[in-house]
Amino acid sequence: MLLKQPLTSLLCASTLALGLSACSGDKPPSNNDAGGKETAASGTLDKIKQSGTIVLGHRDSSIPFSYIADNPNQPVGYAHDLQLKVVDAVKQKLNMPDLKIRYNLVTSQNRIPLVSNGTVDLECGSTTNNKERQQQVDFSVGFFEVGSRLLTAKDSGVKDFADLKGKKLVTTAGTTSERYIRQHEKELGIGEIISAKDHAESFLMLQNGRAAAFMMDDILLAGEKSKAKDPDNWVIVGTSPVHEIYGCMLRKGDPEFKQVVDDAIKSVYSSGEINSMYKKWFEQPIPPKNINLNFPMSEELKTLISAPHDRDQ
Repeated sequence: MLLKQPLTSLLCASTLALGLSACSGDKPPSNNDAGGKETAASGTLDKIKQSGTIVLGHRDSSIPFSYIADNPNQPVGYAHDLQLKVVDAVKQKLNMPDLKIRYNLVTSQNRIPLVSNGTVDLECGSTTNNKERQQQVDFSVGFFEVGSRLLTAKDSGVKDFADLKGKKLVTTAGTTSERYIRQHEKELGIGEIISAKDHAESFLMLQNGRAAAFMMDDILLAGEKSKAKDPDNWVIVGTSPVHEIYGCMLRKGDPEFKQVVDDAIKSVYSSGEINSMYKKWFEQPIPPKNINLNFPMSEELKTLISAPHDRDQ
């Protein structure tokens, strides 16, 4: 779940002057690359056809949606598998069976600008679809519904948000969780809010005792918990104050490409393939530690799959 970018980032995005990106290849993506300029004047499908490459934005620690497990150059995950279904649809649409894929690592802070300026063609990770972001990018039909909760040590005494009075809370910078908790920190009496650069760093701060709890989307907390030396020492608690829907991000105002993206995801839903895909990532052991998240499909997600939409609620 992530937030609308600060004004300075939006200005950077609009002038293609961002310097925040990191790429899984040998060189970082440049915002002076032709990619952004091409998409400004033509559609994403035209850009892909001309370059012979589709650029996929991915995360490195959004387990089990988009993350790096064993191969540092190959993301994996539930959202990534859906992303590859879109790639197959693009190959068919453009009659380009040999279409190349280039992966571009994105963060909570830079993912929206990199999609907006054309550096990344499609980002499927753990990005919340909300009204603020819809001003900058378009979203595919939703593929997951989440709630924000707390990860804490089993013996911490923290059971809900009301137990955070005078205590330190860590969350990931640029997320909707961060925005929510900063808006409510005074009424909750939180001692201090720490903003970490990514989910892995947030959990590390929790493990090192620098914070009493880690606030984030419930399924992402389950993913971080799975990486712990002893997952049973950690529990996910609290009544979620925020419910949101994840979608894939694409450049705003490109209906032809959006149609291809939406149709590819809807096809996975209508064929029933989504059920085996979900079980693979949420109800079976996953890399790198072969931990089972044991996260059954919610009724809300079942409803979303049966009637897909790209709304924020």
